Amino acid sequence: MSHETALCTREGGPQQSTPMQSAHRESGAEQCPRAFEHNAGGGTAEGTPRQDALIEQFEVLPPDQRRGSPSLRGPDAEVIDYNMAATPPDNRRSTMHPTSSDEKKPSSRSPLPALERATGAAVDPVGGHGAAQPPRPAGPAAGRAERQRYRHVRYGDLLAAVRPKQRAVSYNAVAAHQRAHPQRAPLRLKDVHRLVTPYASIRFLEQLRVVLPLALFLALFQIAALRTGIEQSASVTLGILAVMLGLMFFMEGIKHGLMPFSEAIGYALPNRLTRGAVLAVAVALGMAATFAEPAIGALRAAGSGVQRTSAPYLYLFLNRYSAWLVLSVAVGVGLAVAVGMLRFYHGWTLKNTVIATMLPCLALTVYAGLDPGLEPLLGLAWDCGAITTGPVTVPLVLAVGIGVSAAAGRADNPLSGFGLVTLASLFPVIFVTLVGIMLSWQVPAAEAATAPVAAMATLQWHEQSPIAEIKASARAIVPLVLFLLLIQLGLLRQRAKKPGLILYGIALALIGMTFFNLGLSFGLIPLGDQTGSAVPSAFMPLPDTSAAALYPYWTGIVLSLTFAAAVGYGATIAEPALSAMGLTVESLTDGALPRTLLVRAVALGVAVGTAVGVAKLLFHLPMLYLLLGAYGVALALTVLSSEQYVNLAWDSAGVTTGPVTVPLILSLGLGLGEAVGAREGFGILAMASVGPILSVLTVGLWIQGRGAMSARRGEHV
Repeated sequence: MSHETALCTREGGPQQSTPMQSAHRESGAEQCPRAFEHNAGGGTAEGTPRQDALIEQFEVLPPDQRRGSPSLRGPDAEVIDYNMAATPPDNRRSTMHPTSSDEKKPSSRSPLPALERATGAAVDPVGGHGAAQPPRPAGPAAGRAERQRYRHVRYGDLLAAVRPKQRAVSYNAVAAHQRAHPQRAPLRLKDVHRLVTPYASIRFLEQLRVVLPLALFLALFQIAALRTGIEQSASVTLGILAVMLGLMFFMEGIKHGLMPFSEAIGYALPNRLTRGAVLAVAVALGMAATFAEPAIGALRAAGSGVQRTSAPYLYLFLNRYSAWLVLSVAVGVGLAVAVGMLRFYHGWTLKNTVIATMLPCLALTVYAGLDPGLEPLLGLAWDCGAITTGPVTVPLVLAVGIGVSAAAGRADNPLSGFGLVTLASLFPVIFVTLVGIMLSWQVPAAEAATAPVAAMATLQWHEQSPIAEIKASARAIVPLVLFLLLIQLGLLRQRAKKPGLILYGIALALIGMTFFNLGLSFGLIPLGDQTGSAVPSAFMPLPDTSAAALYPYWTGIVLSLTFAAAVGYGATIAEPALSAMGLTVESLTDGALPRTLLVRAVALGVAVGTAVGVAKLLFHLPMLYLLLGAYGVALALTVLSSEQYVNLAWDSAGVTTGPVTVPLILSLGLGLGEAVGAREGFGILAMASVGPILSVLTVGLWIQGRGAMSARRGEHV
């Protein structure tokens, strides 16, 4: 092995290595990390791992970060062989005499020309970057020849030569250039998948957790307990999938297409218009939002299962005057929003507002309940209150209400958003009952039983699916959007922010409602109707079959009521709006009413109410006495409770009736009522709505009593 001389730069200049250092170098240990020798082949003489590691380290790290001797400091002591900067790392382990196969063409990226200009010395490209080299002498002359070919260059000069030229540019200039010349990065299919899949999967899973457990429970109960199969199972499955996709698109469209309008209107309207104009806009907004509710379509299709002879006014109301029904519900919601605005302006408590609203509700209920022809209308009227508090009305109305509350100087009240949902569920009861009473004044009972109703004609192409669902979606969404746009541009004179995003949201809402309506027609409604029609087979033989009852009478009754309670409990637990409300309540009450306790109390109330509603159909219980008893107790508990728990209890009734629960329970009740020979199948939603009011008020009184007892114990101590 040839004994080469390593050059190292100290403060005094280049020095020869000592014999001890040479011995260390022969053993593979490099003692001088600041400078090193390089042969003509572009590598170290021996090419040991230690030397190669040091070369790589010097290539990557700046001088002040190298793991060298602590005595080597400062830029003046930095000396490096130019061959190490010009030679790629993979060409350094070469022999002393490379063959022609190892020779390479000059690299276009080599910094040697710049290095010559920086140092003023001619640099001979070696190490495989020049032409073929002549044969090298062997022996002691080889070492002298190699040393003559070295050039020592300061590390700073090397960096100045190889570093690209830079110039300072203002960030404002860069931003202005980007705005003037926008460039959209091309998206591959893989990029689209990575962007869209996480965005859509989260929203689809939200609806999957709501719809799928309920649908599976109904199907399994029908197959396992009632021992009947699912008719048209493929169509029902696709319908349920369409419901989930429709809700995903619809909720996202409401968020981006309608909520920006309502938020802007809510905060700007009280400052631009008089109080009377604000109330008029609130009424119109409530009416338009009601027409856009997805579940309102299930109400229109509920008249086919009503017996005309025993419930003539109800049959006439649903089949001949269905437009009146929807209009009365919309007017009720609109006036409820107006009363809610007045409550914010004048600071009325919800307890007094609820009591004042319940008195005419119960008075009209008693008047209609005592009339045999109008008594079947009670279930429909009180069910309409549950239908209106859906995913369109609640967020739009709350956004406007919170804005008006802020304008009235009550934004610091944490309960300012509560109360509107309660009023929106009570006022439709008043107006539906009033319209029913007015109908009875105009049409006698005998004439109502025989009044002609338009026969079902052959549907035209534009009245069939999916064109019919598309038209229904457009009739629901487009008027609401036009109304909001008119308010913002005409009255407020404000331009819509991010119009592209708003158009995207409106398109999603239209697509979502179309899918949802298709899913209702082919999925949820047929499934609920089949299950409701099959439930009586548990305790009685069905009229159209000769088979006996599946279970003894009372066993089948208990099984049917348990099934109804389980449906109510499961649908409530899966409702995402209730979970969000629970977090808000836990924060407002400082943990006195935990989220889990509220959710379970509401779910228990819905379960008991659903079971009572099914019992009303099974045993033909009068709706009047059920309503008077339940809401009489609710009013008594309201008087005893604090304002805080009154807000929570009465609003929880509207949160539980989502766009999936309403059509499913409606269809289940209609199918069950038709199977047991009931005059109508309404009333389950009404009892399911009053149940959580009673349960939450009871829990609130228990928490208040426990707090009072703790306070008394603290005084005695």
